[in-house]
Amino acid sequence: MSSDFETYEQDFGTITAEVTNKIGKIPKLSGEEKTQLVLNVDKQLEEVRELLEQMDLEVREIPIQSRAMYTTRLKSYKQEMEKLEKDFKRSRIAYSDEVRNELLGDDAISSEGQRAHLLDNTERLERSSRRLEAGYQIAVETGNSKSQLSLF
Repeated sequence: MSSDFETYEQDFGTITAEVTNKIGKIPKLSGEEKTQLVLNVDKQLEEVRELLEQMDLEVREIPIQSRAMYTTRLKSYKQEMEKLEKDFKRSRIAYSDEVRNELLGDDAISSEGQRAHLLDNTERLERSSRRLEAGYQIAVETGNSKSQLSLF
């Protein structure tokens, strides 16, 4: 039974190495080639999940004396699988951002320009408001001083 587990371990190692390599390539590709690679990695991750299920079943069949060692190894493989899925998700997010930028074209860049222009206009408006307020204060003070002069 442990020989089946070891065969699954070898398959796990081979497939996860391929997946890791492909995940690293995803952000560097574009178009149909990238889409195909994402689909391929998704299929391979499903294969790895199935391998882990098979390994789990094998561990249950192993005699209790040796089971702890295999359980620890299986736990390690499951953690590696979680890491691979996180890495794949990150690479897909990067992929989604690139697709978004392709679809929007220069809109993403122009929105940054629009934001900078908006900030400049906001600053200009605030400066003008402060000048108007200062002018109003001067007018109020001048009006007060004229009314004081008329009392004399």
